[in-house]
Amino acid sequence: MNSYPRTGVALVICAPSGTGKTTLTKRLLQEFPRFAFSVSCTTRAPRPNERDGVDYEFLTREEFEKRRDAGFFAEWAEVHGNYYGTPLEATLRYLAEGRDMLFDIDVQGASQLRNTIPGARLVYILPPSRTELERRLRSRGTETEESITRRLSKATSELAQARWFNLWVINDDLEQAWQELRAAYIAATLSPIWRPHFLNSLLKDWGDTP
Repeated sequence: MNSYPRTGVALVICAPSGTGKTTLTKRLLQEFPRFAFSVSCTTRAPRPNERDGVDYEFLTREEFEKRRDAGFFAEWAEVHGNYYGTPLEATLRYLAEGRDMLFDIDVQGASQLRNTIPGARLVYILPPSRTELERRLRSRGTETEESITRRLSKATSELAQARWFNLWVINDDLEQAWQELRAAYIAATLSPIWRPHFLNSLLKDWGDTP
């Protein structure tokens, strides 16, 4: 990665459960410590050892809805009866400071981020086949038959949304998928939109002001 100043990259990663997204994103974070995280808001109760303002900002349902209606969130969703949301102002501030942001969310949140953060790069990680995805879910040994059926059904509806993502990574071979995701991130950092003033500055060296 070169050292020329740039604004931060918003990298959005989506995938059906069982595709290997968690493994791939952890590896991305380990190699590239530039990524920052904003503290998300939620209406669910804190879990043991979770701290308000550090792990999440814990809100009442009324307060969350008030902020949502005021346009406070870059993206939000209701999951299992609880709200979750990413503050927009904090996200834009991090990006302006040159800190990259990683969003590990579902397609609903990705669709919202496409509108609230212009230039966000959306990556969809796909399984090589339905059969392989089912095999991986079963190999966990933690899923009930009902859970597997539900996850496969959800995957079917979510995969149809992959068409509008910028990039696809097919996780047939984990190492190959990692190299592709890594390349996708590096390529995203090279986009001119993240260095809006660099070309003008460079042209001034030639005495040519556009």
